[in-house]
Amino acid sequence: MVDSNSNRGRKFPAPLNDVELADTWAVAWRELGRPLPLQMRLELQKAWKEEHRRYHDQVHLRECMALWSMWRNHCERPGEVAIALWFHDAIHDPMESGNEVKSASWAAQALVAAGVGSDVSQRVYDLVMATRHDKGAEGADAQLLVDIDLAILGSPQARFDRYDRDVRKEYESVPVFRYRVQRAHVLKGFMNRTQIFNSALAQDMLESQARVNLAAAISRLERKSSSAS
Repeated sequence: MVDSNSNRGRKFPAPLNDVELADTWAVAWRELGRPLPLQMRLELQKAWKEEHRRYHDQVHLRECMALWSMWRNHCERPGEVAIALWFHDAIHDPMESGNEVKSASWAAQALVAAGVGSDVSQRVYDLVMATRHDKGAEGADAQLLVDIDLAILGSPQARFDRYDRDVRKEYESVPVFRYRVQRAHVLKGFMNRTQIFNSALAQDMLESQARVNLAAAISRLERKSSSAS
């Protein structure tokens, strides 16, 4: 497993392969001091492979866990951050609200059933809820987890453009004009932040490219909306 205390020479990581992905699950449970629940991992991987997913899919999970592997020594409780990442989009219906609440609840219930203490289960629940991105993340672990979830914004241009297309596919039932307006609003929300990312790790590796990517995506949306009007 990739593991580093530094961003030196680091680029946006490739998705983990099957063995590497399973290793993050095993490491997380060793950190929690609990027996490895294989069936839970299989259920999660099945959820991440649902056919309706286009961006919030197993590639996103594998990219998130690749970043966790790089940065886990910077977590206060790396096992909890890893488990939260595994669960953070485990339930995802693009046309329904409350996906984060449902995913967080699944995480907490599964952890309690596996014999994990209620304090740990609550922290993991809170970490998953931080991925709603509706307010500032509190605590170093939540901030790093949110940065990992948003890292796609600072990915290389070709990867970002594929992500942008995949998000549209997930919301293909939304009328074109409405989608463009709402998507531009979301992207501008990130662009208008003083810092898109919380941690120095993410800022150093992703911030500049994220601003380039966002500016280009917003410009495309506005240009298409203008030409259609």
